[in-house]
Amino acid sequence: MSSEVRVFTDASALCRAAAEESAHLFEERCKQAGRCTVVLSGGHTPRSLYEIWARDFGGSLPWRQIHLFWGDERCVPPDDFESNFRMVREALLDHVAIPPENVHPMPTNVSPPEAAAKAYEAALRREFPESWPEFDLIFLGVGPEGHTASLFPNSPALALQDRWVAAITTPAEPRQRLSLTLPVLNHGRNVFVLAAGKEKQEALRHTVLAEAQGSAEWPISLVRPAGNLLWFLDEAARGASAPRN
Repeated sequence: MSSEVRVFTDASALCRAAAEESAHLFEERCKQAGRCTVVLSGGHTPRSLYEIWARDFGGSLPWRQIHLFWGDERCVPPDDFESNFRMVREALLDHVAIPPENVHPMPTNVSPPEAAAKAYEAALRREFPESWPEFDLIFLGVGPEGHTASLFPNSPALALQDRWVAAITTPAEPRQRLSLTLPVLNHGRNVFVLAAGKEKQEALRHTVLAEAQGSAEWPISLVRPAGNLLWFLDEAARGASAPRN
């Protein structure tokens, strides 16, 4: 694993840098492999990044070769205010010429959540016939308590080693969610972790400094991809937790 920490003055600068870095990765991967597979994250900071893609790269990126997947989703209708899919649609999909067949949201219209998890895993296995999917780029966030995707501290889902997608009951609302599992995240070619705001300092102290590396108490510390791990932090989130690069 190659790991790097980048610190920016504020969330706006962080999102601009992540948008530019990912846009370059998209272009290079599409040239090399003919397509680029991307896992999206929910949250306010990623939304700002997606808006930059739409505004500044909407006409230049090879959207017909880019495939979008979701790292986690709330078990709500796709038009619900809490839906990660709705957020991505409003921020990005409504503004770029990406083919509908390149968009792969989690099927929250399937009930119960366990059936939805199996349906999404089956869809992923059709896209990635190999033993594990190797997404070209995975976006992750960090919760104040160290959760990432919808993998919360001490969740039984953290121990799953043979599943790609899990149905999870979380301590946060909405409680029923779907999430990619740790083995999937750790097979990523590139993982970008975005963290902004001083409320993230404690979680980052236990991860960037590796004080609790590998601990189920801080799920983000279990993300150790086979490829590159790149942290995008703002000054407020960094605090004294990470060295400058």
